[in-house]
Amino acid sequence: MFERVREILAKQLRVSAESITPDSRIKNDLGADSLDILQLLMTIEEEYNVQVPDEQLATFETVKDVVDFLESLK
Repeated sequence: MFERVREILAKQLRVSAESITPDSRIKNDLGADSLDILQLLMTIEEEYNVQVPDEQLATFETVKDVVDFLESLK
């Protein structure tokens, strides 16, 4: 799961996948802005066929937060 989220982020944010760790902060470390986060959300919802509540989105600070959320849906 982490590998796929990392691939999505790397492609979307145009950063090296190797530079993304579970502890990478999406905004501070990877430079994502609110539009990037919205695009990430849409990609995840489409790829995993899930609906991410707005209040949940606000809790995503690190890559691990996103991965943990997706794994909790299994």
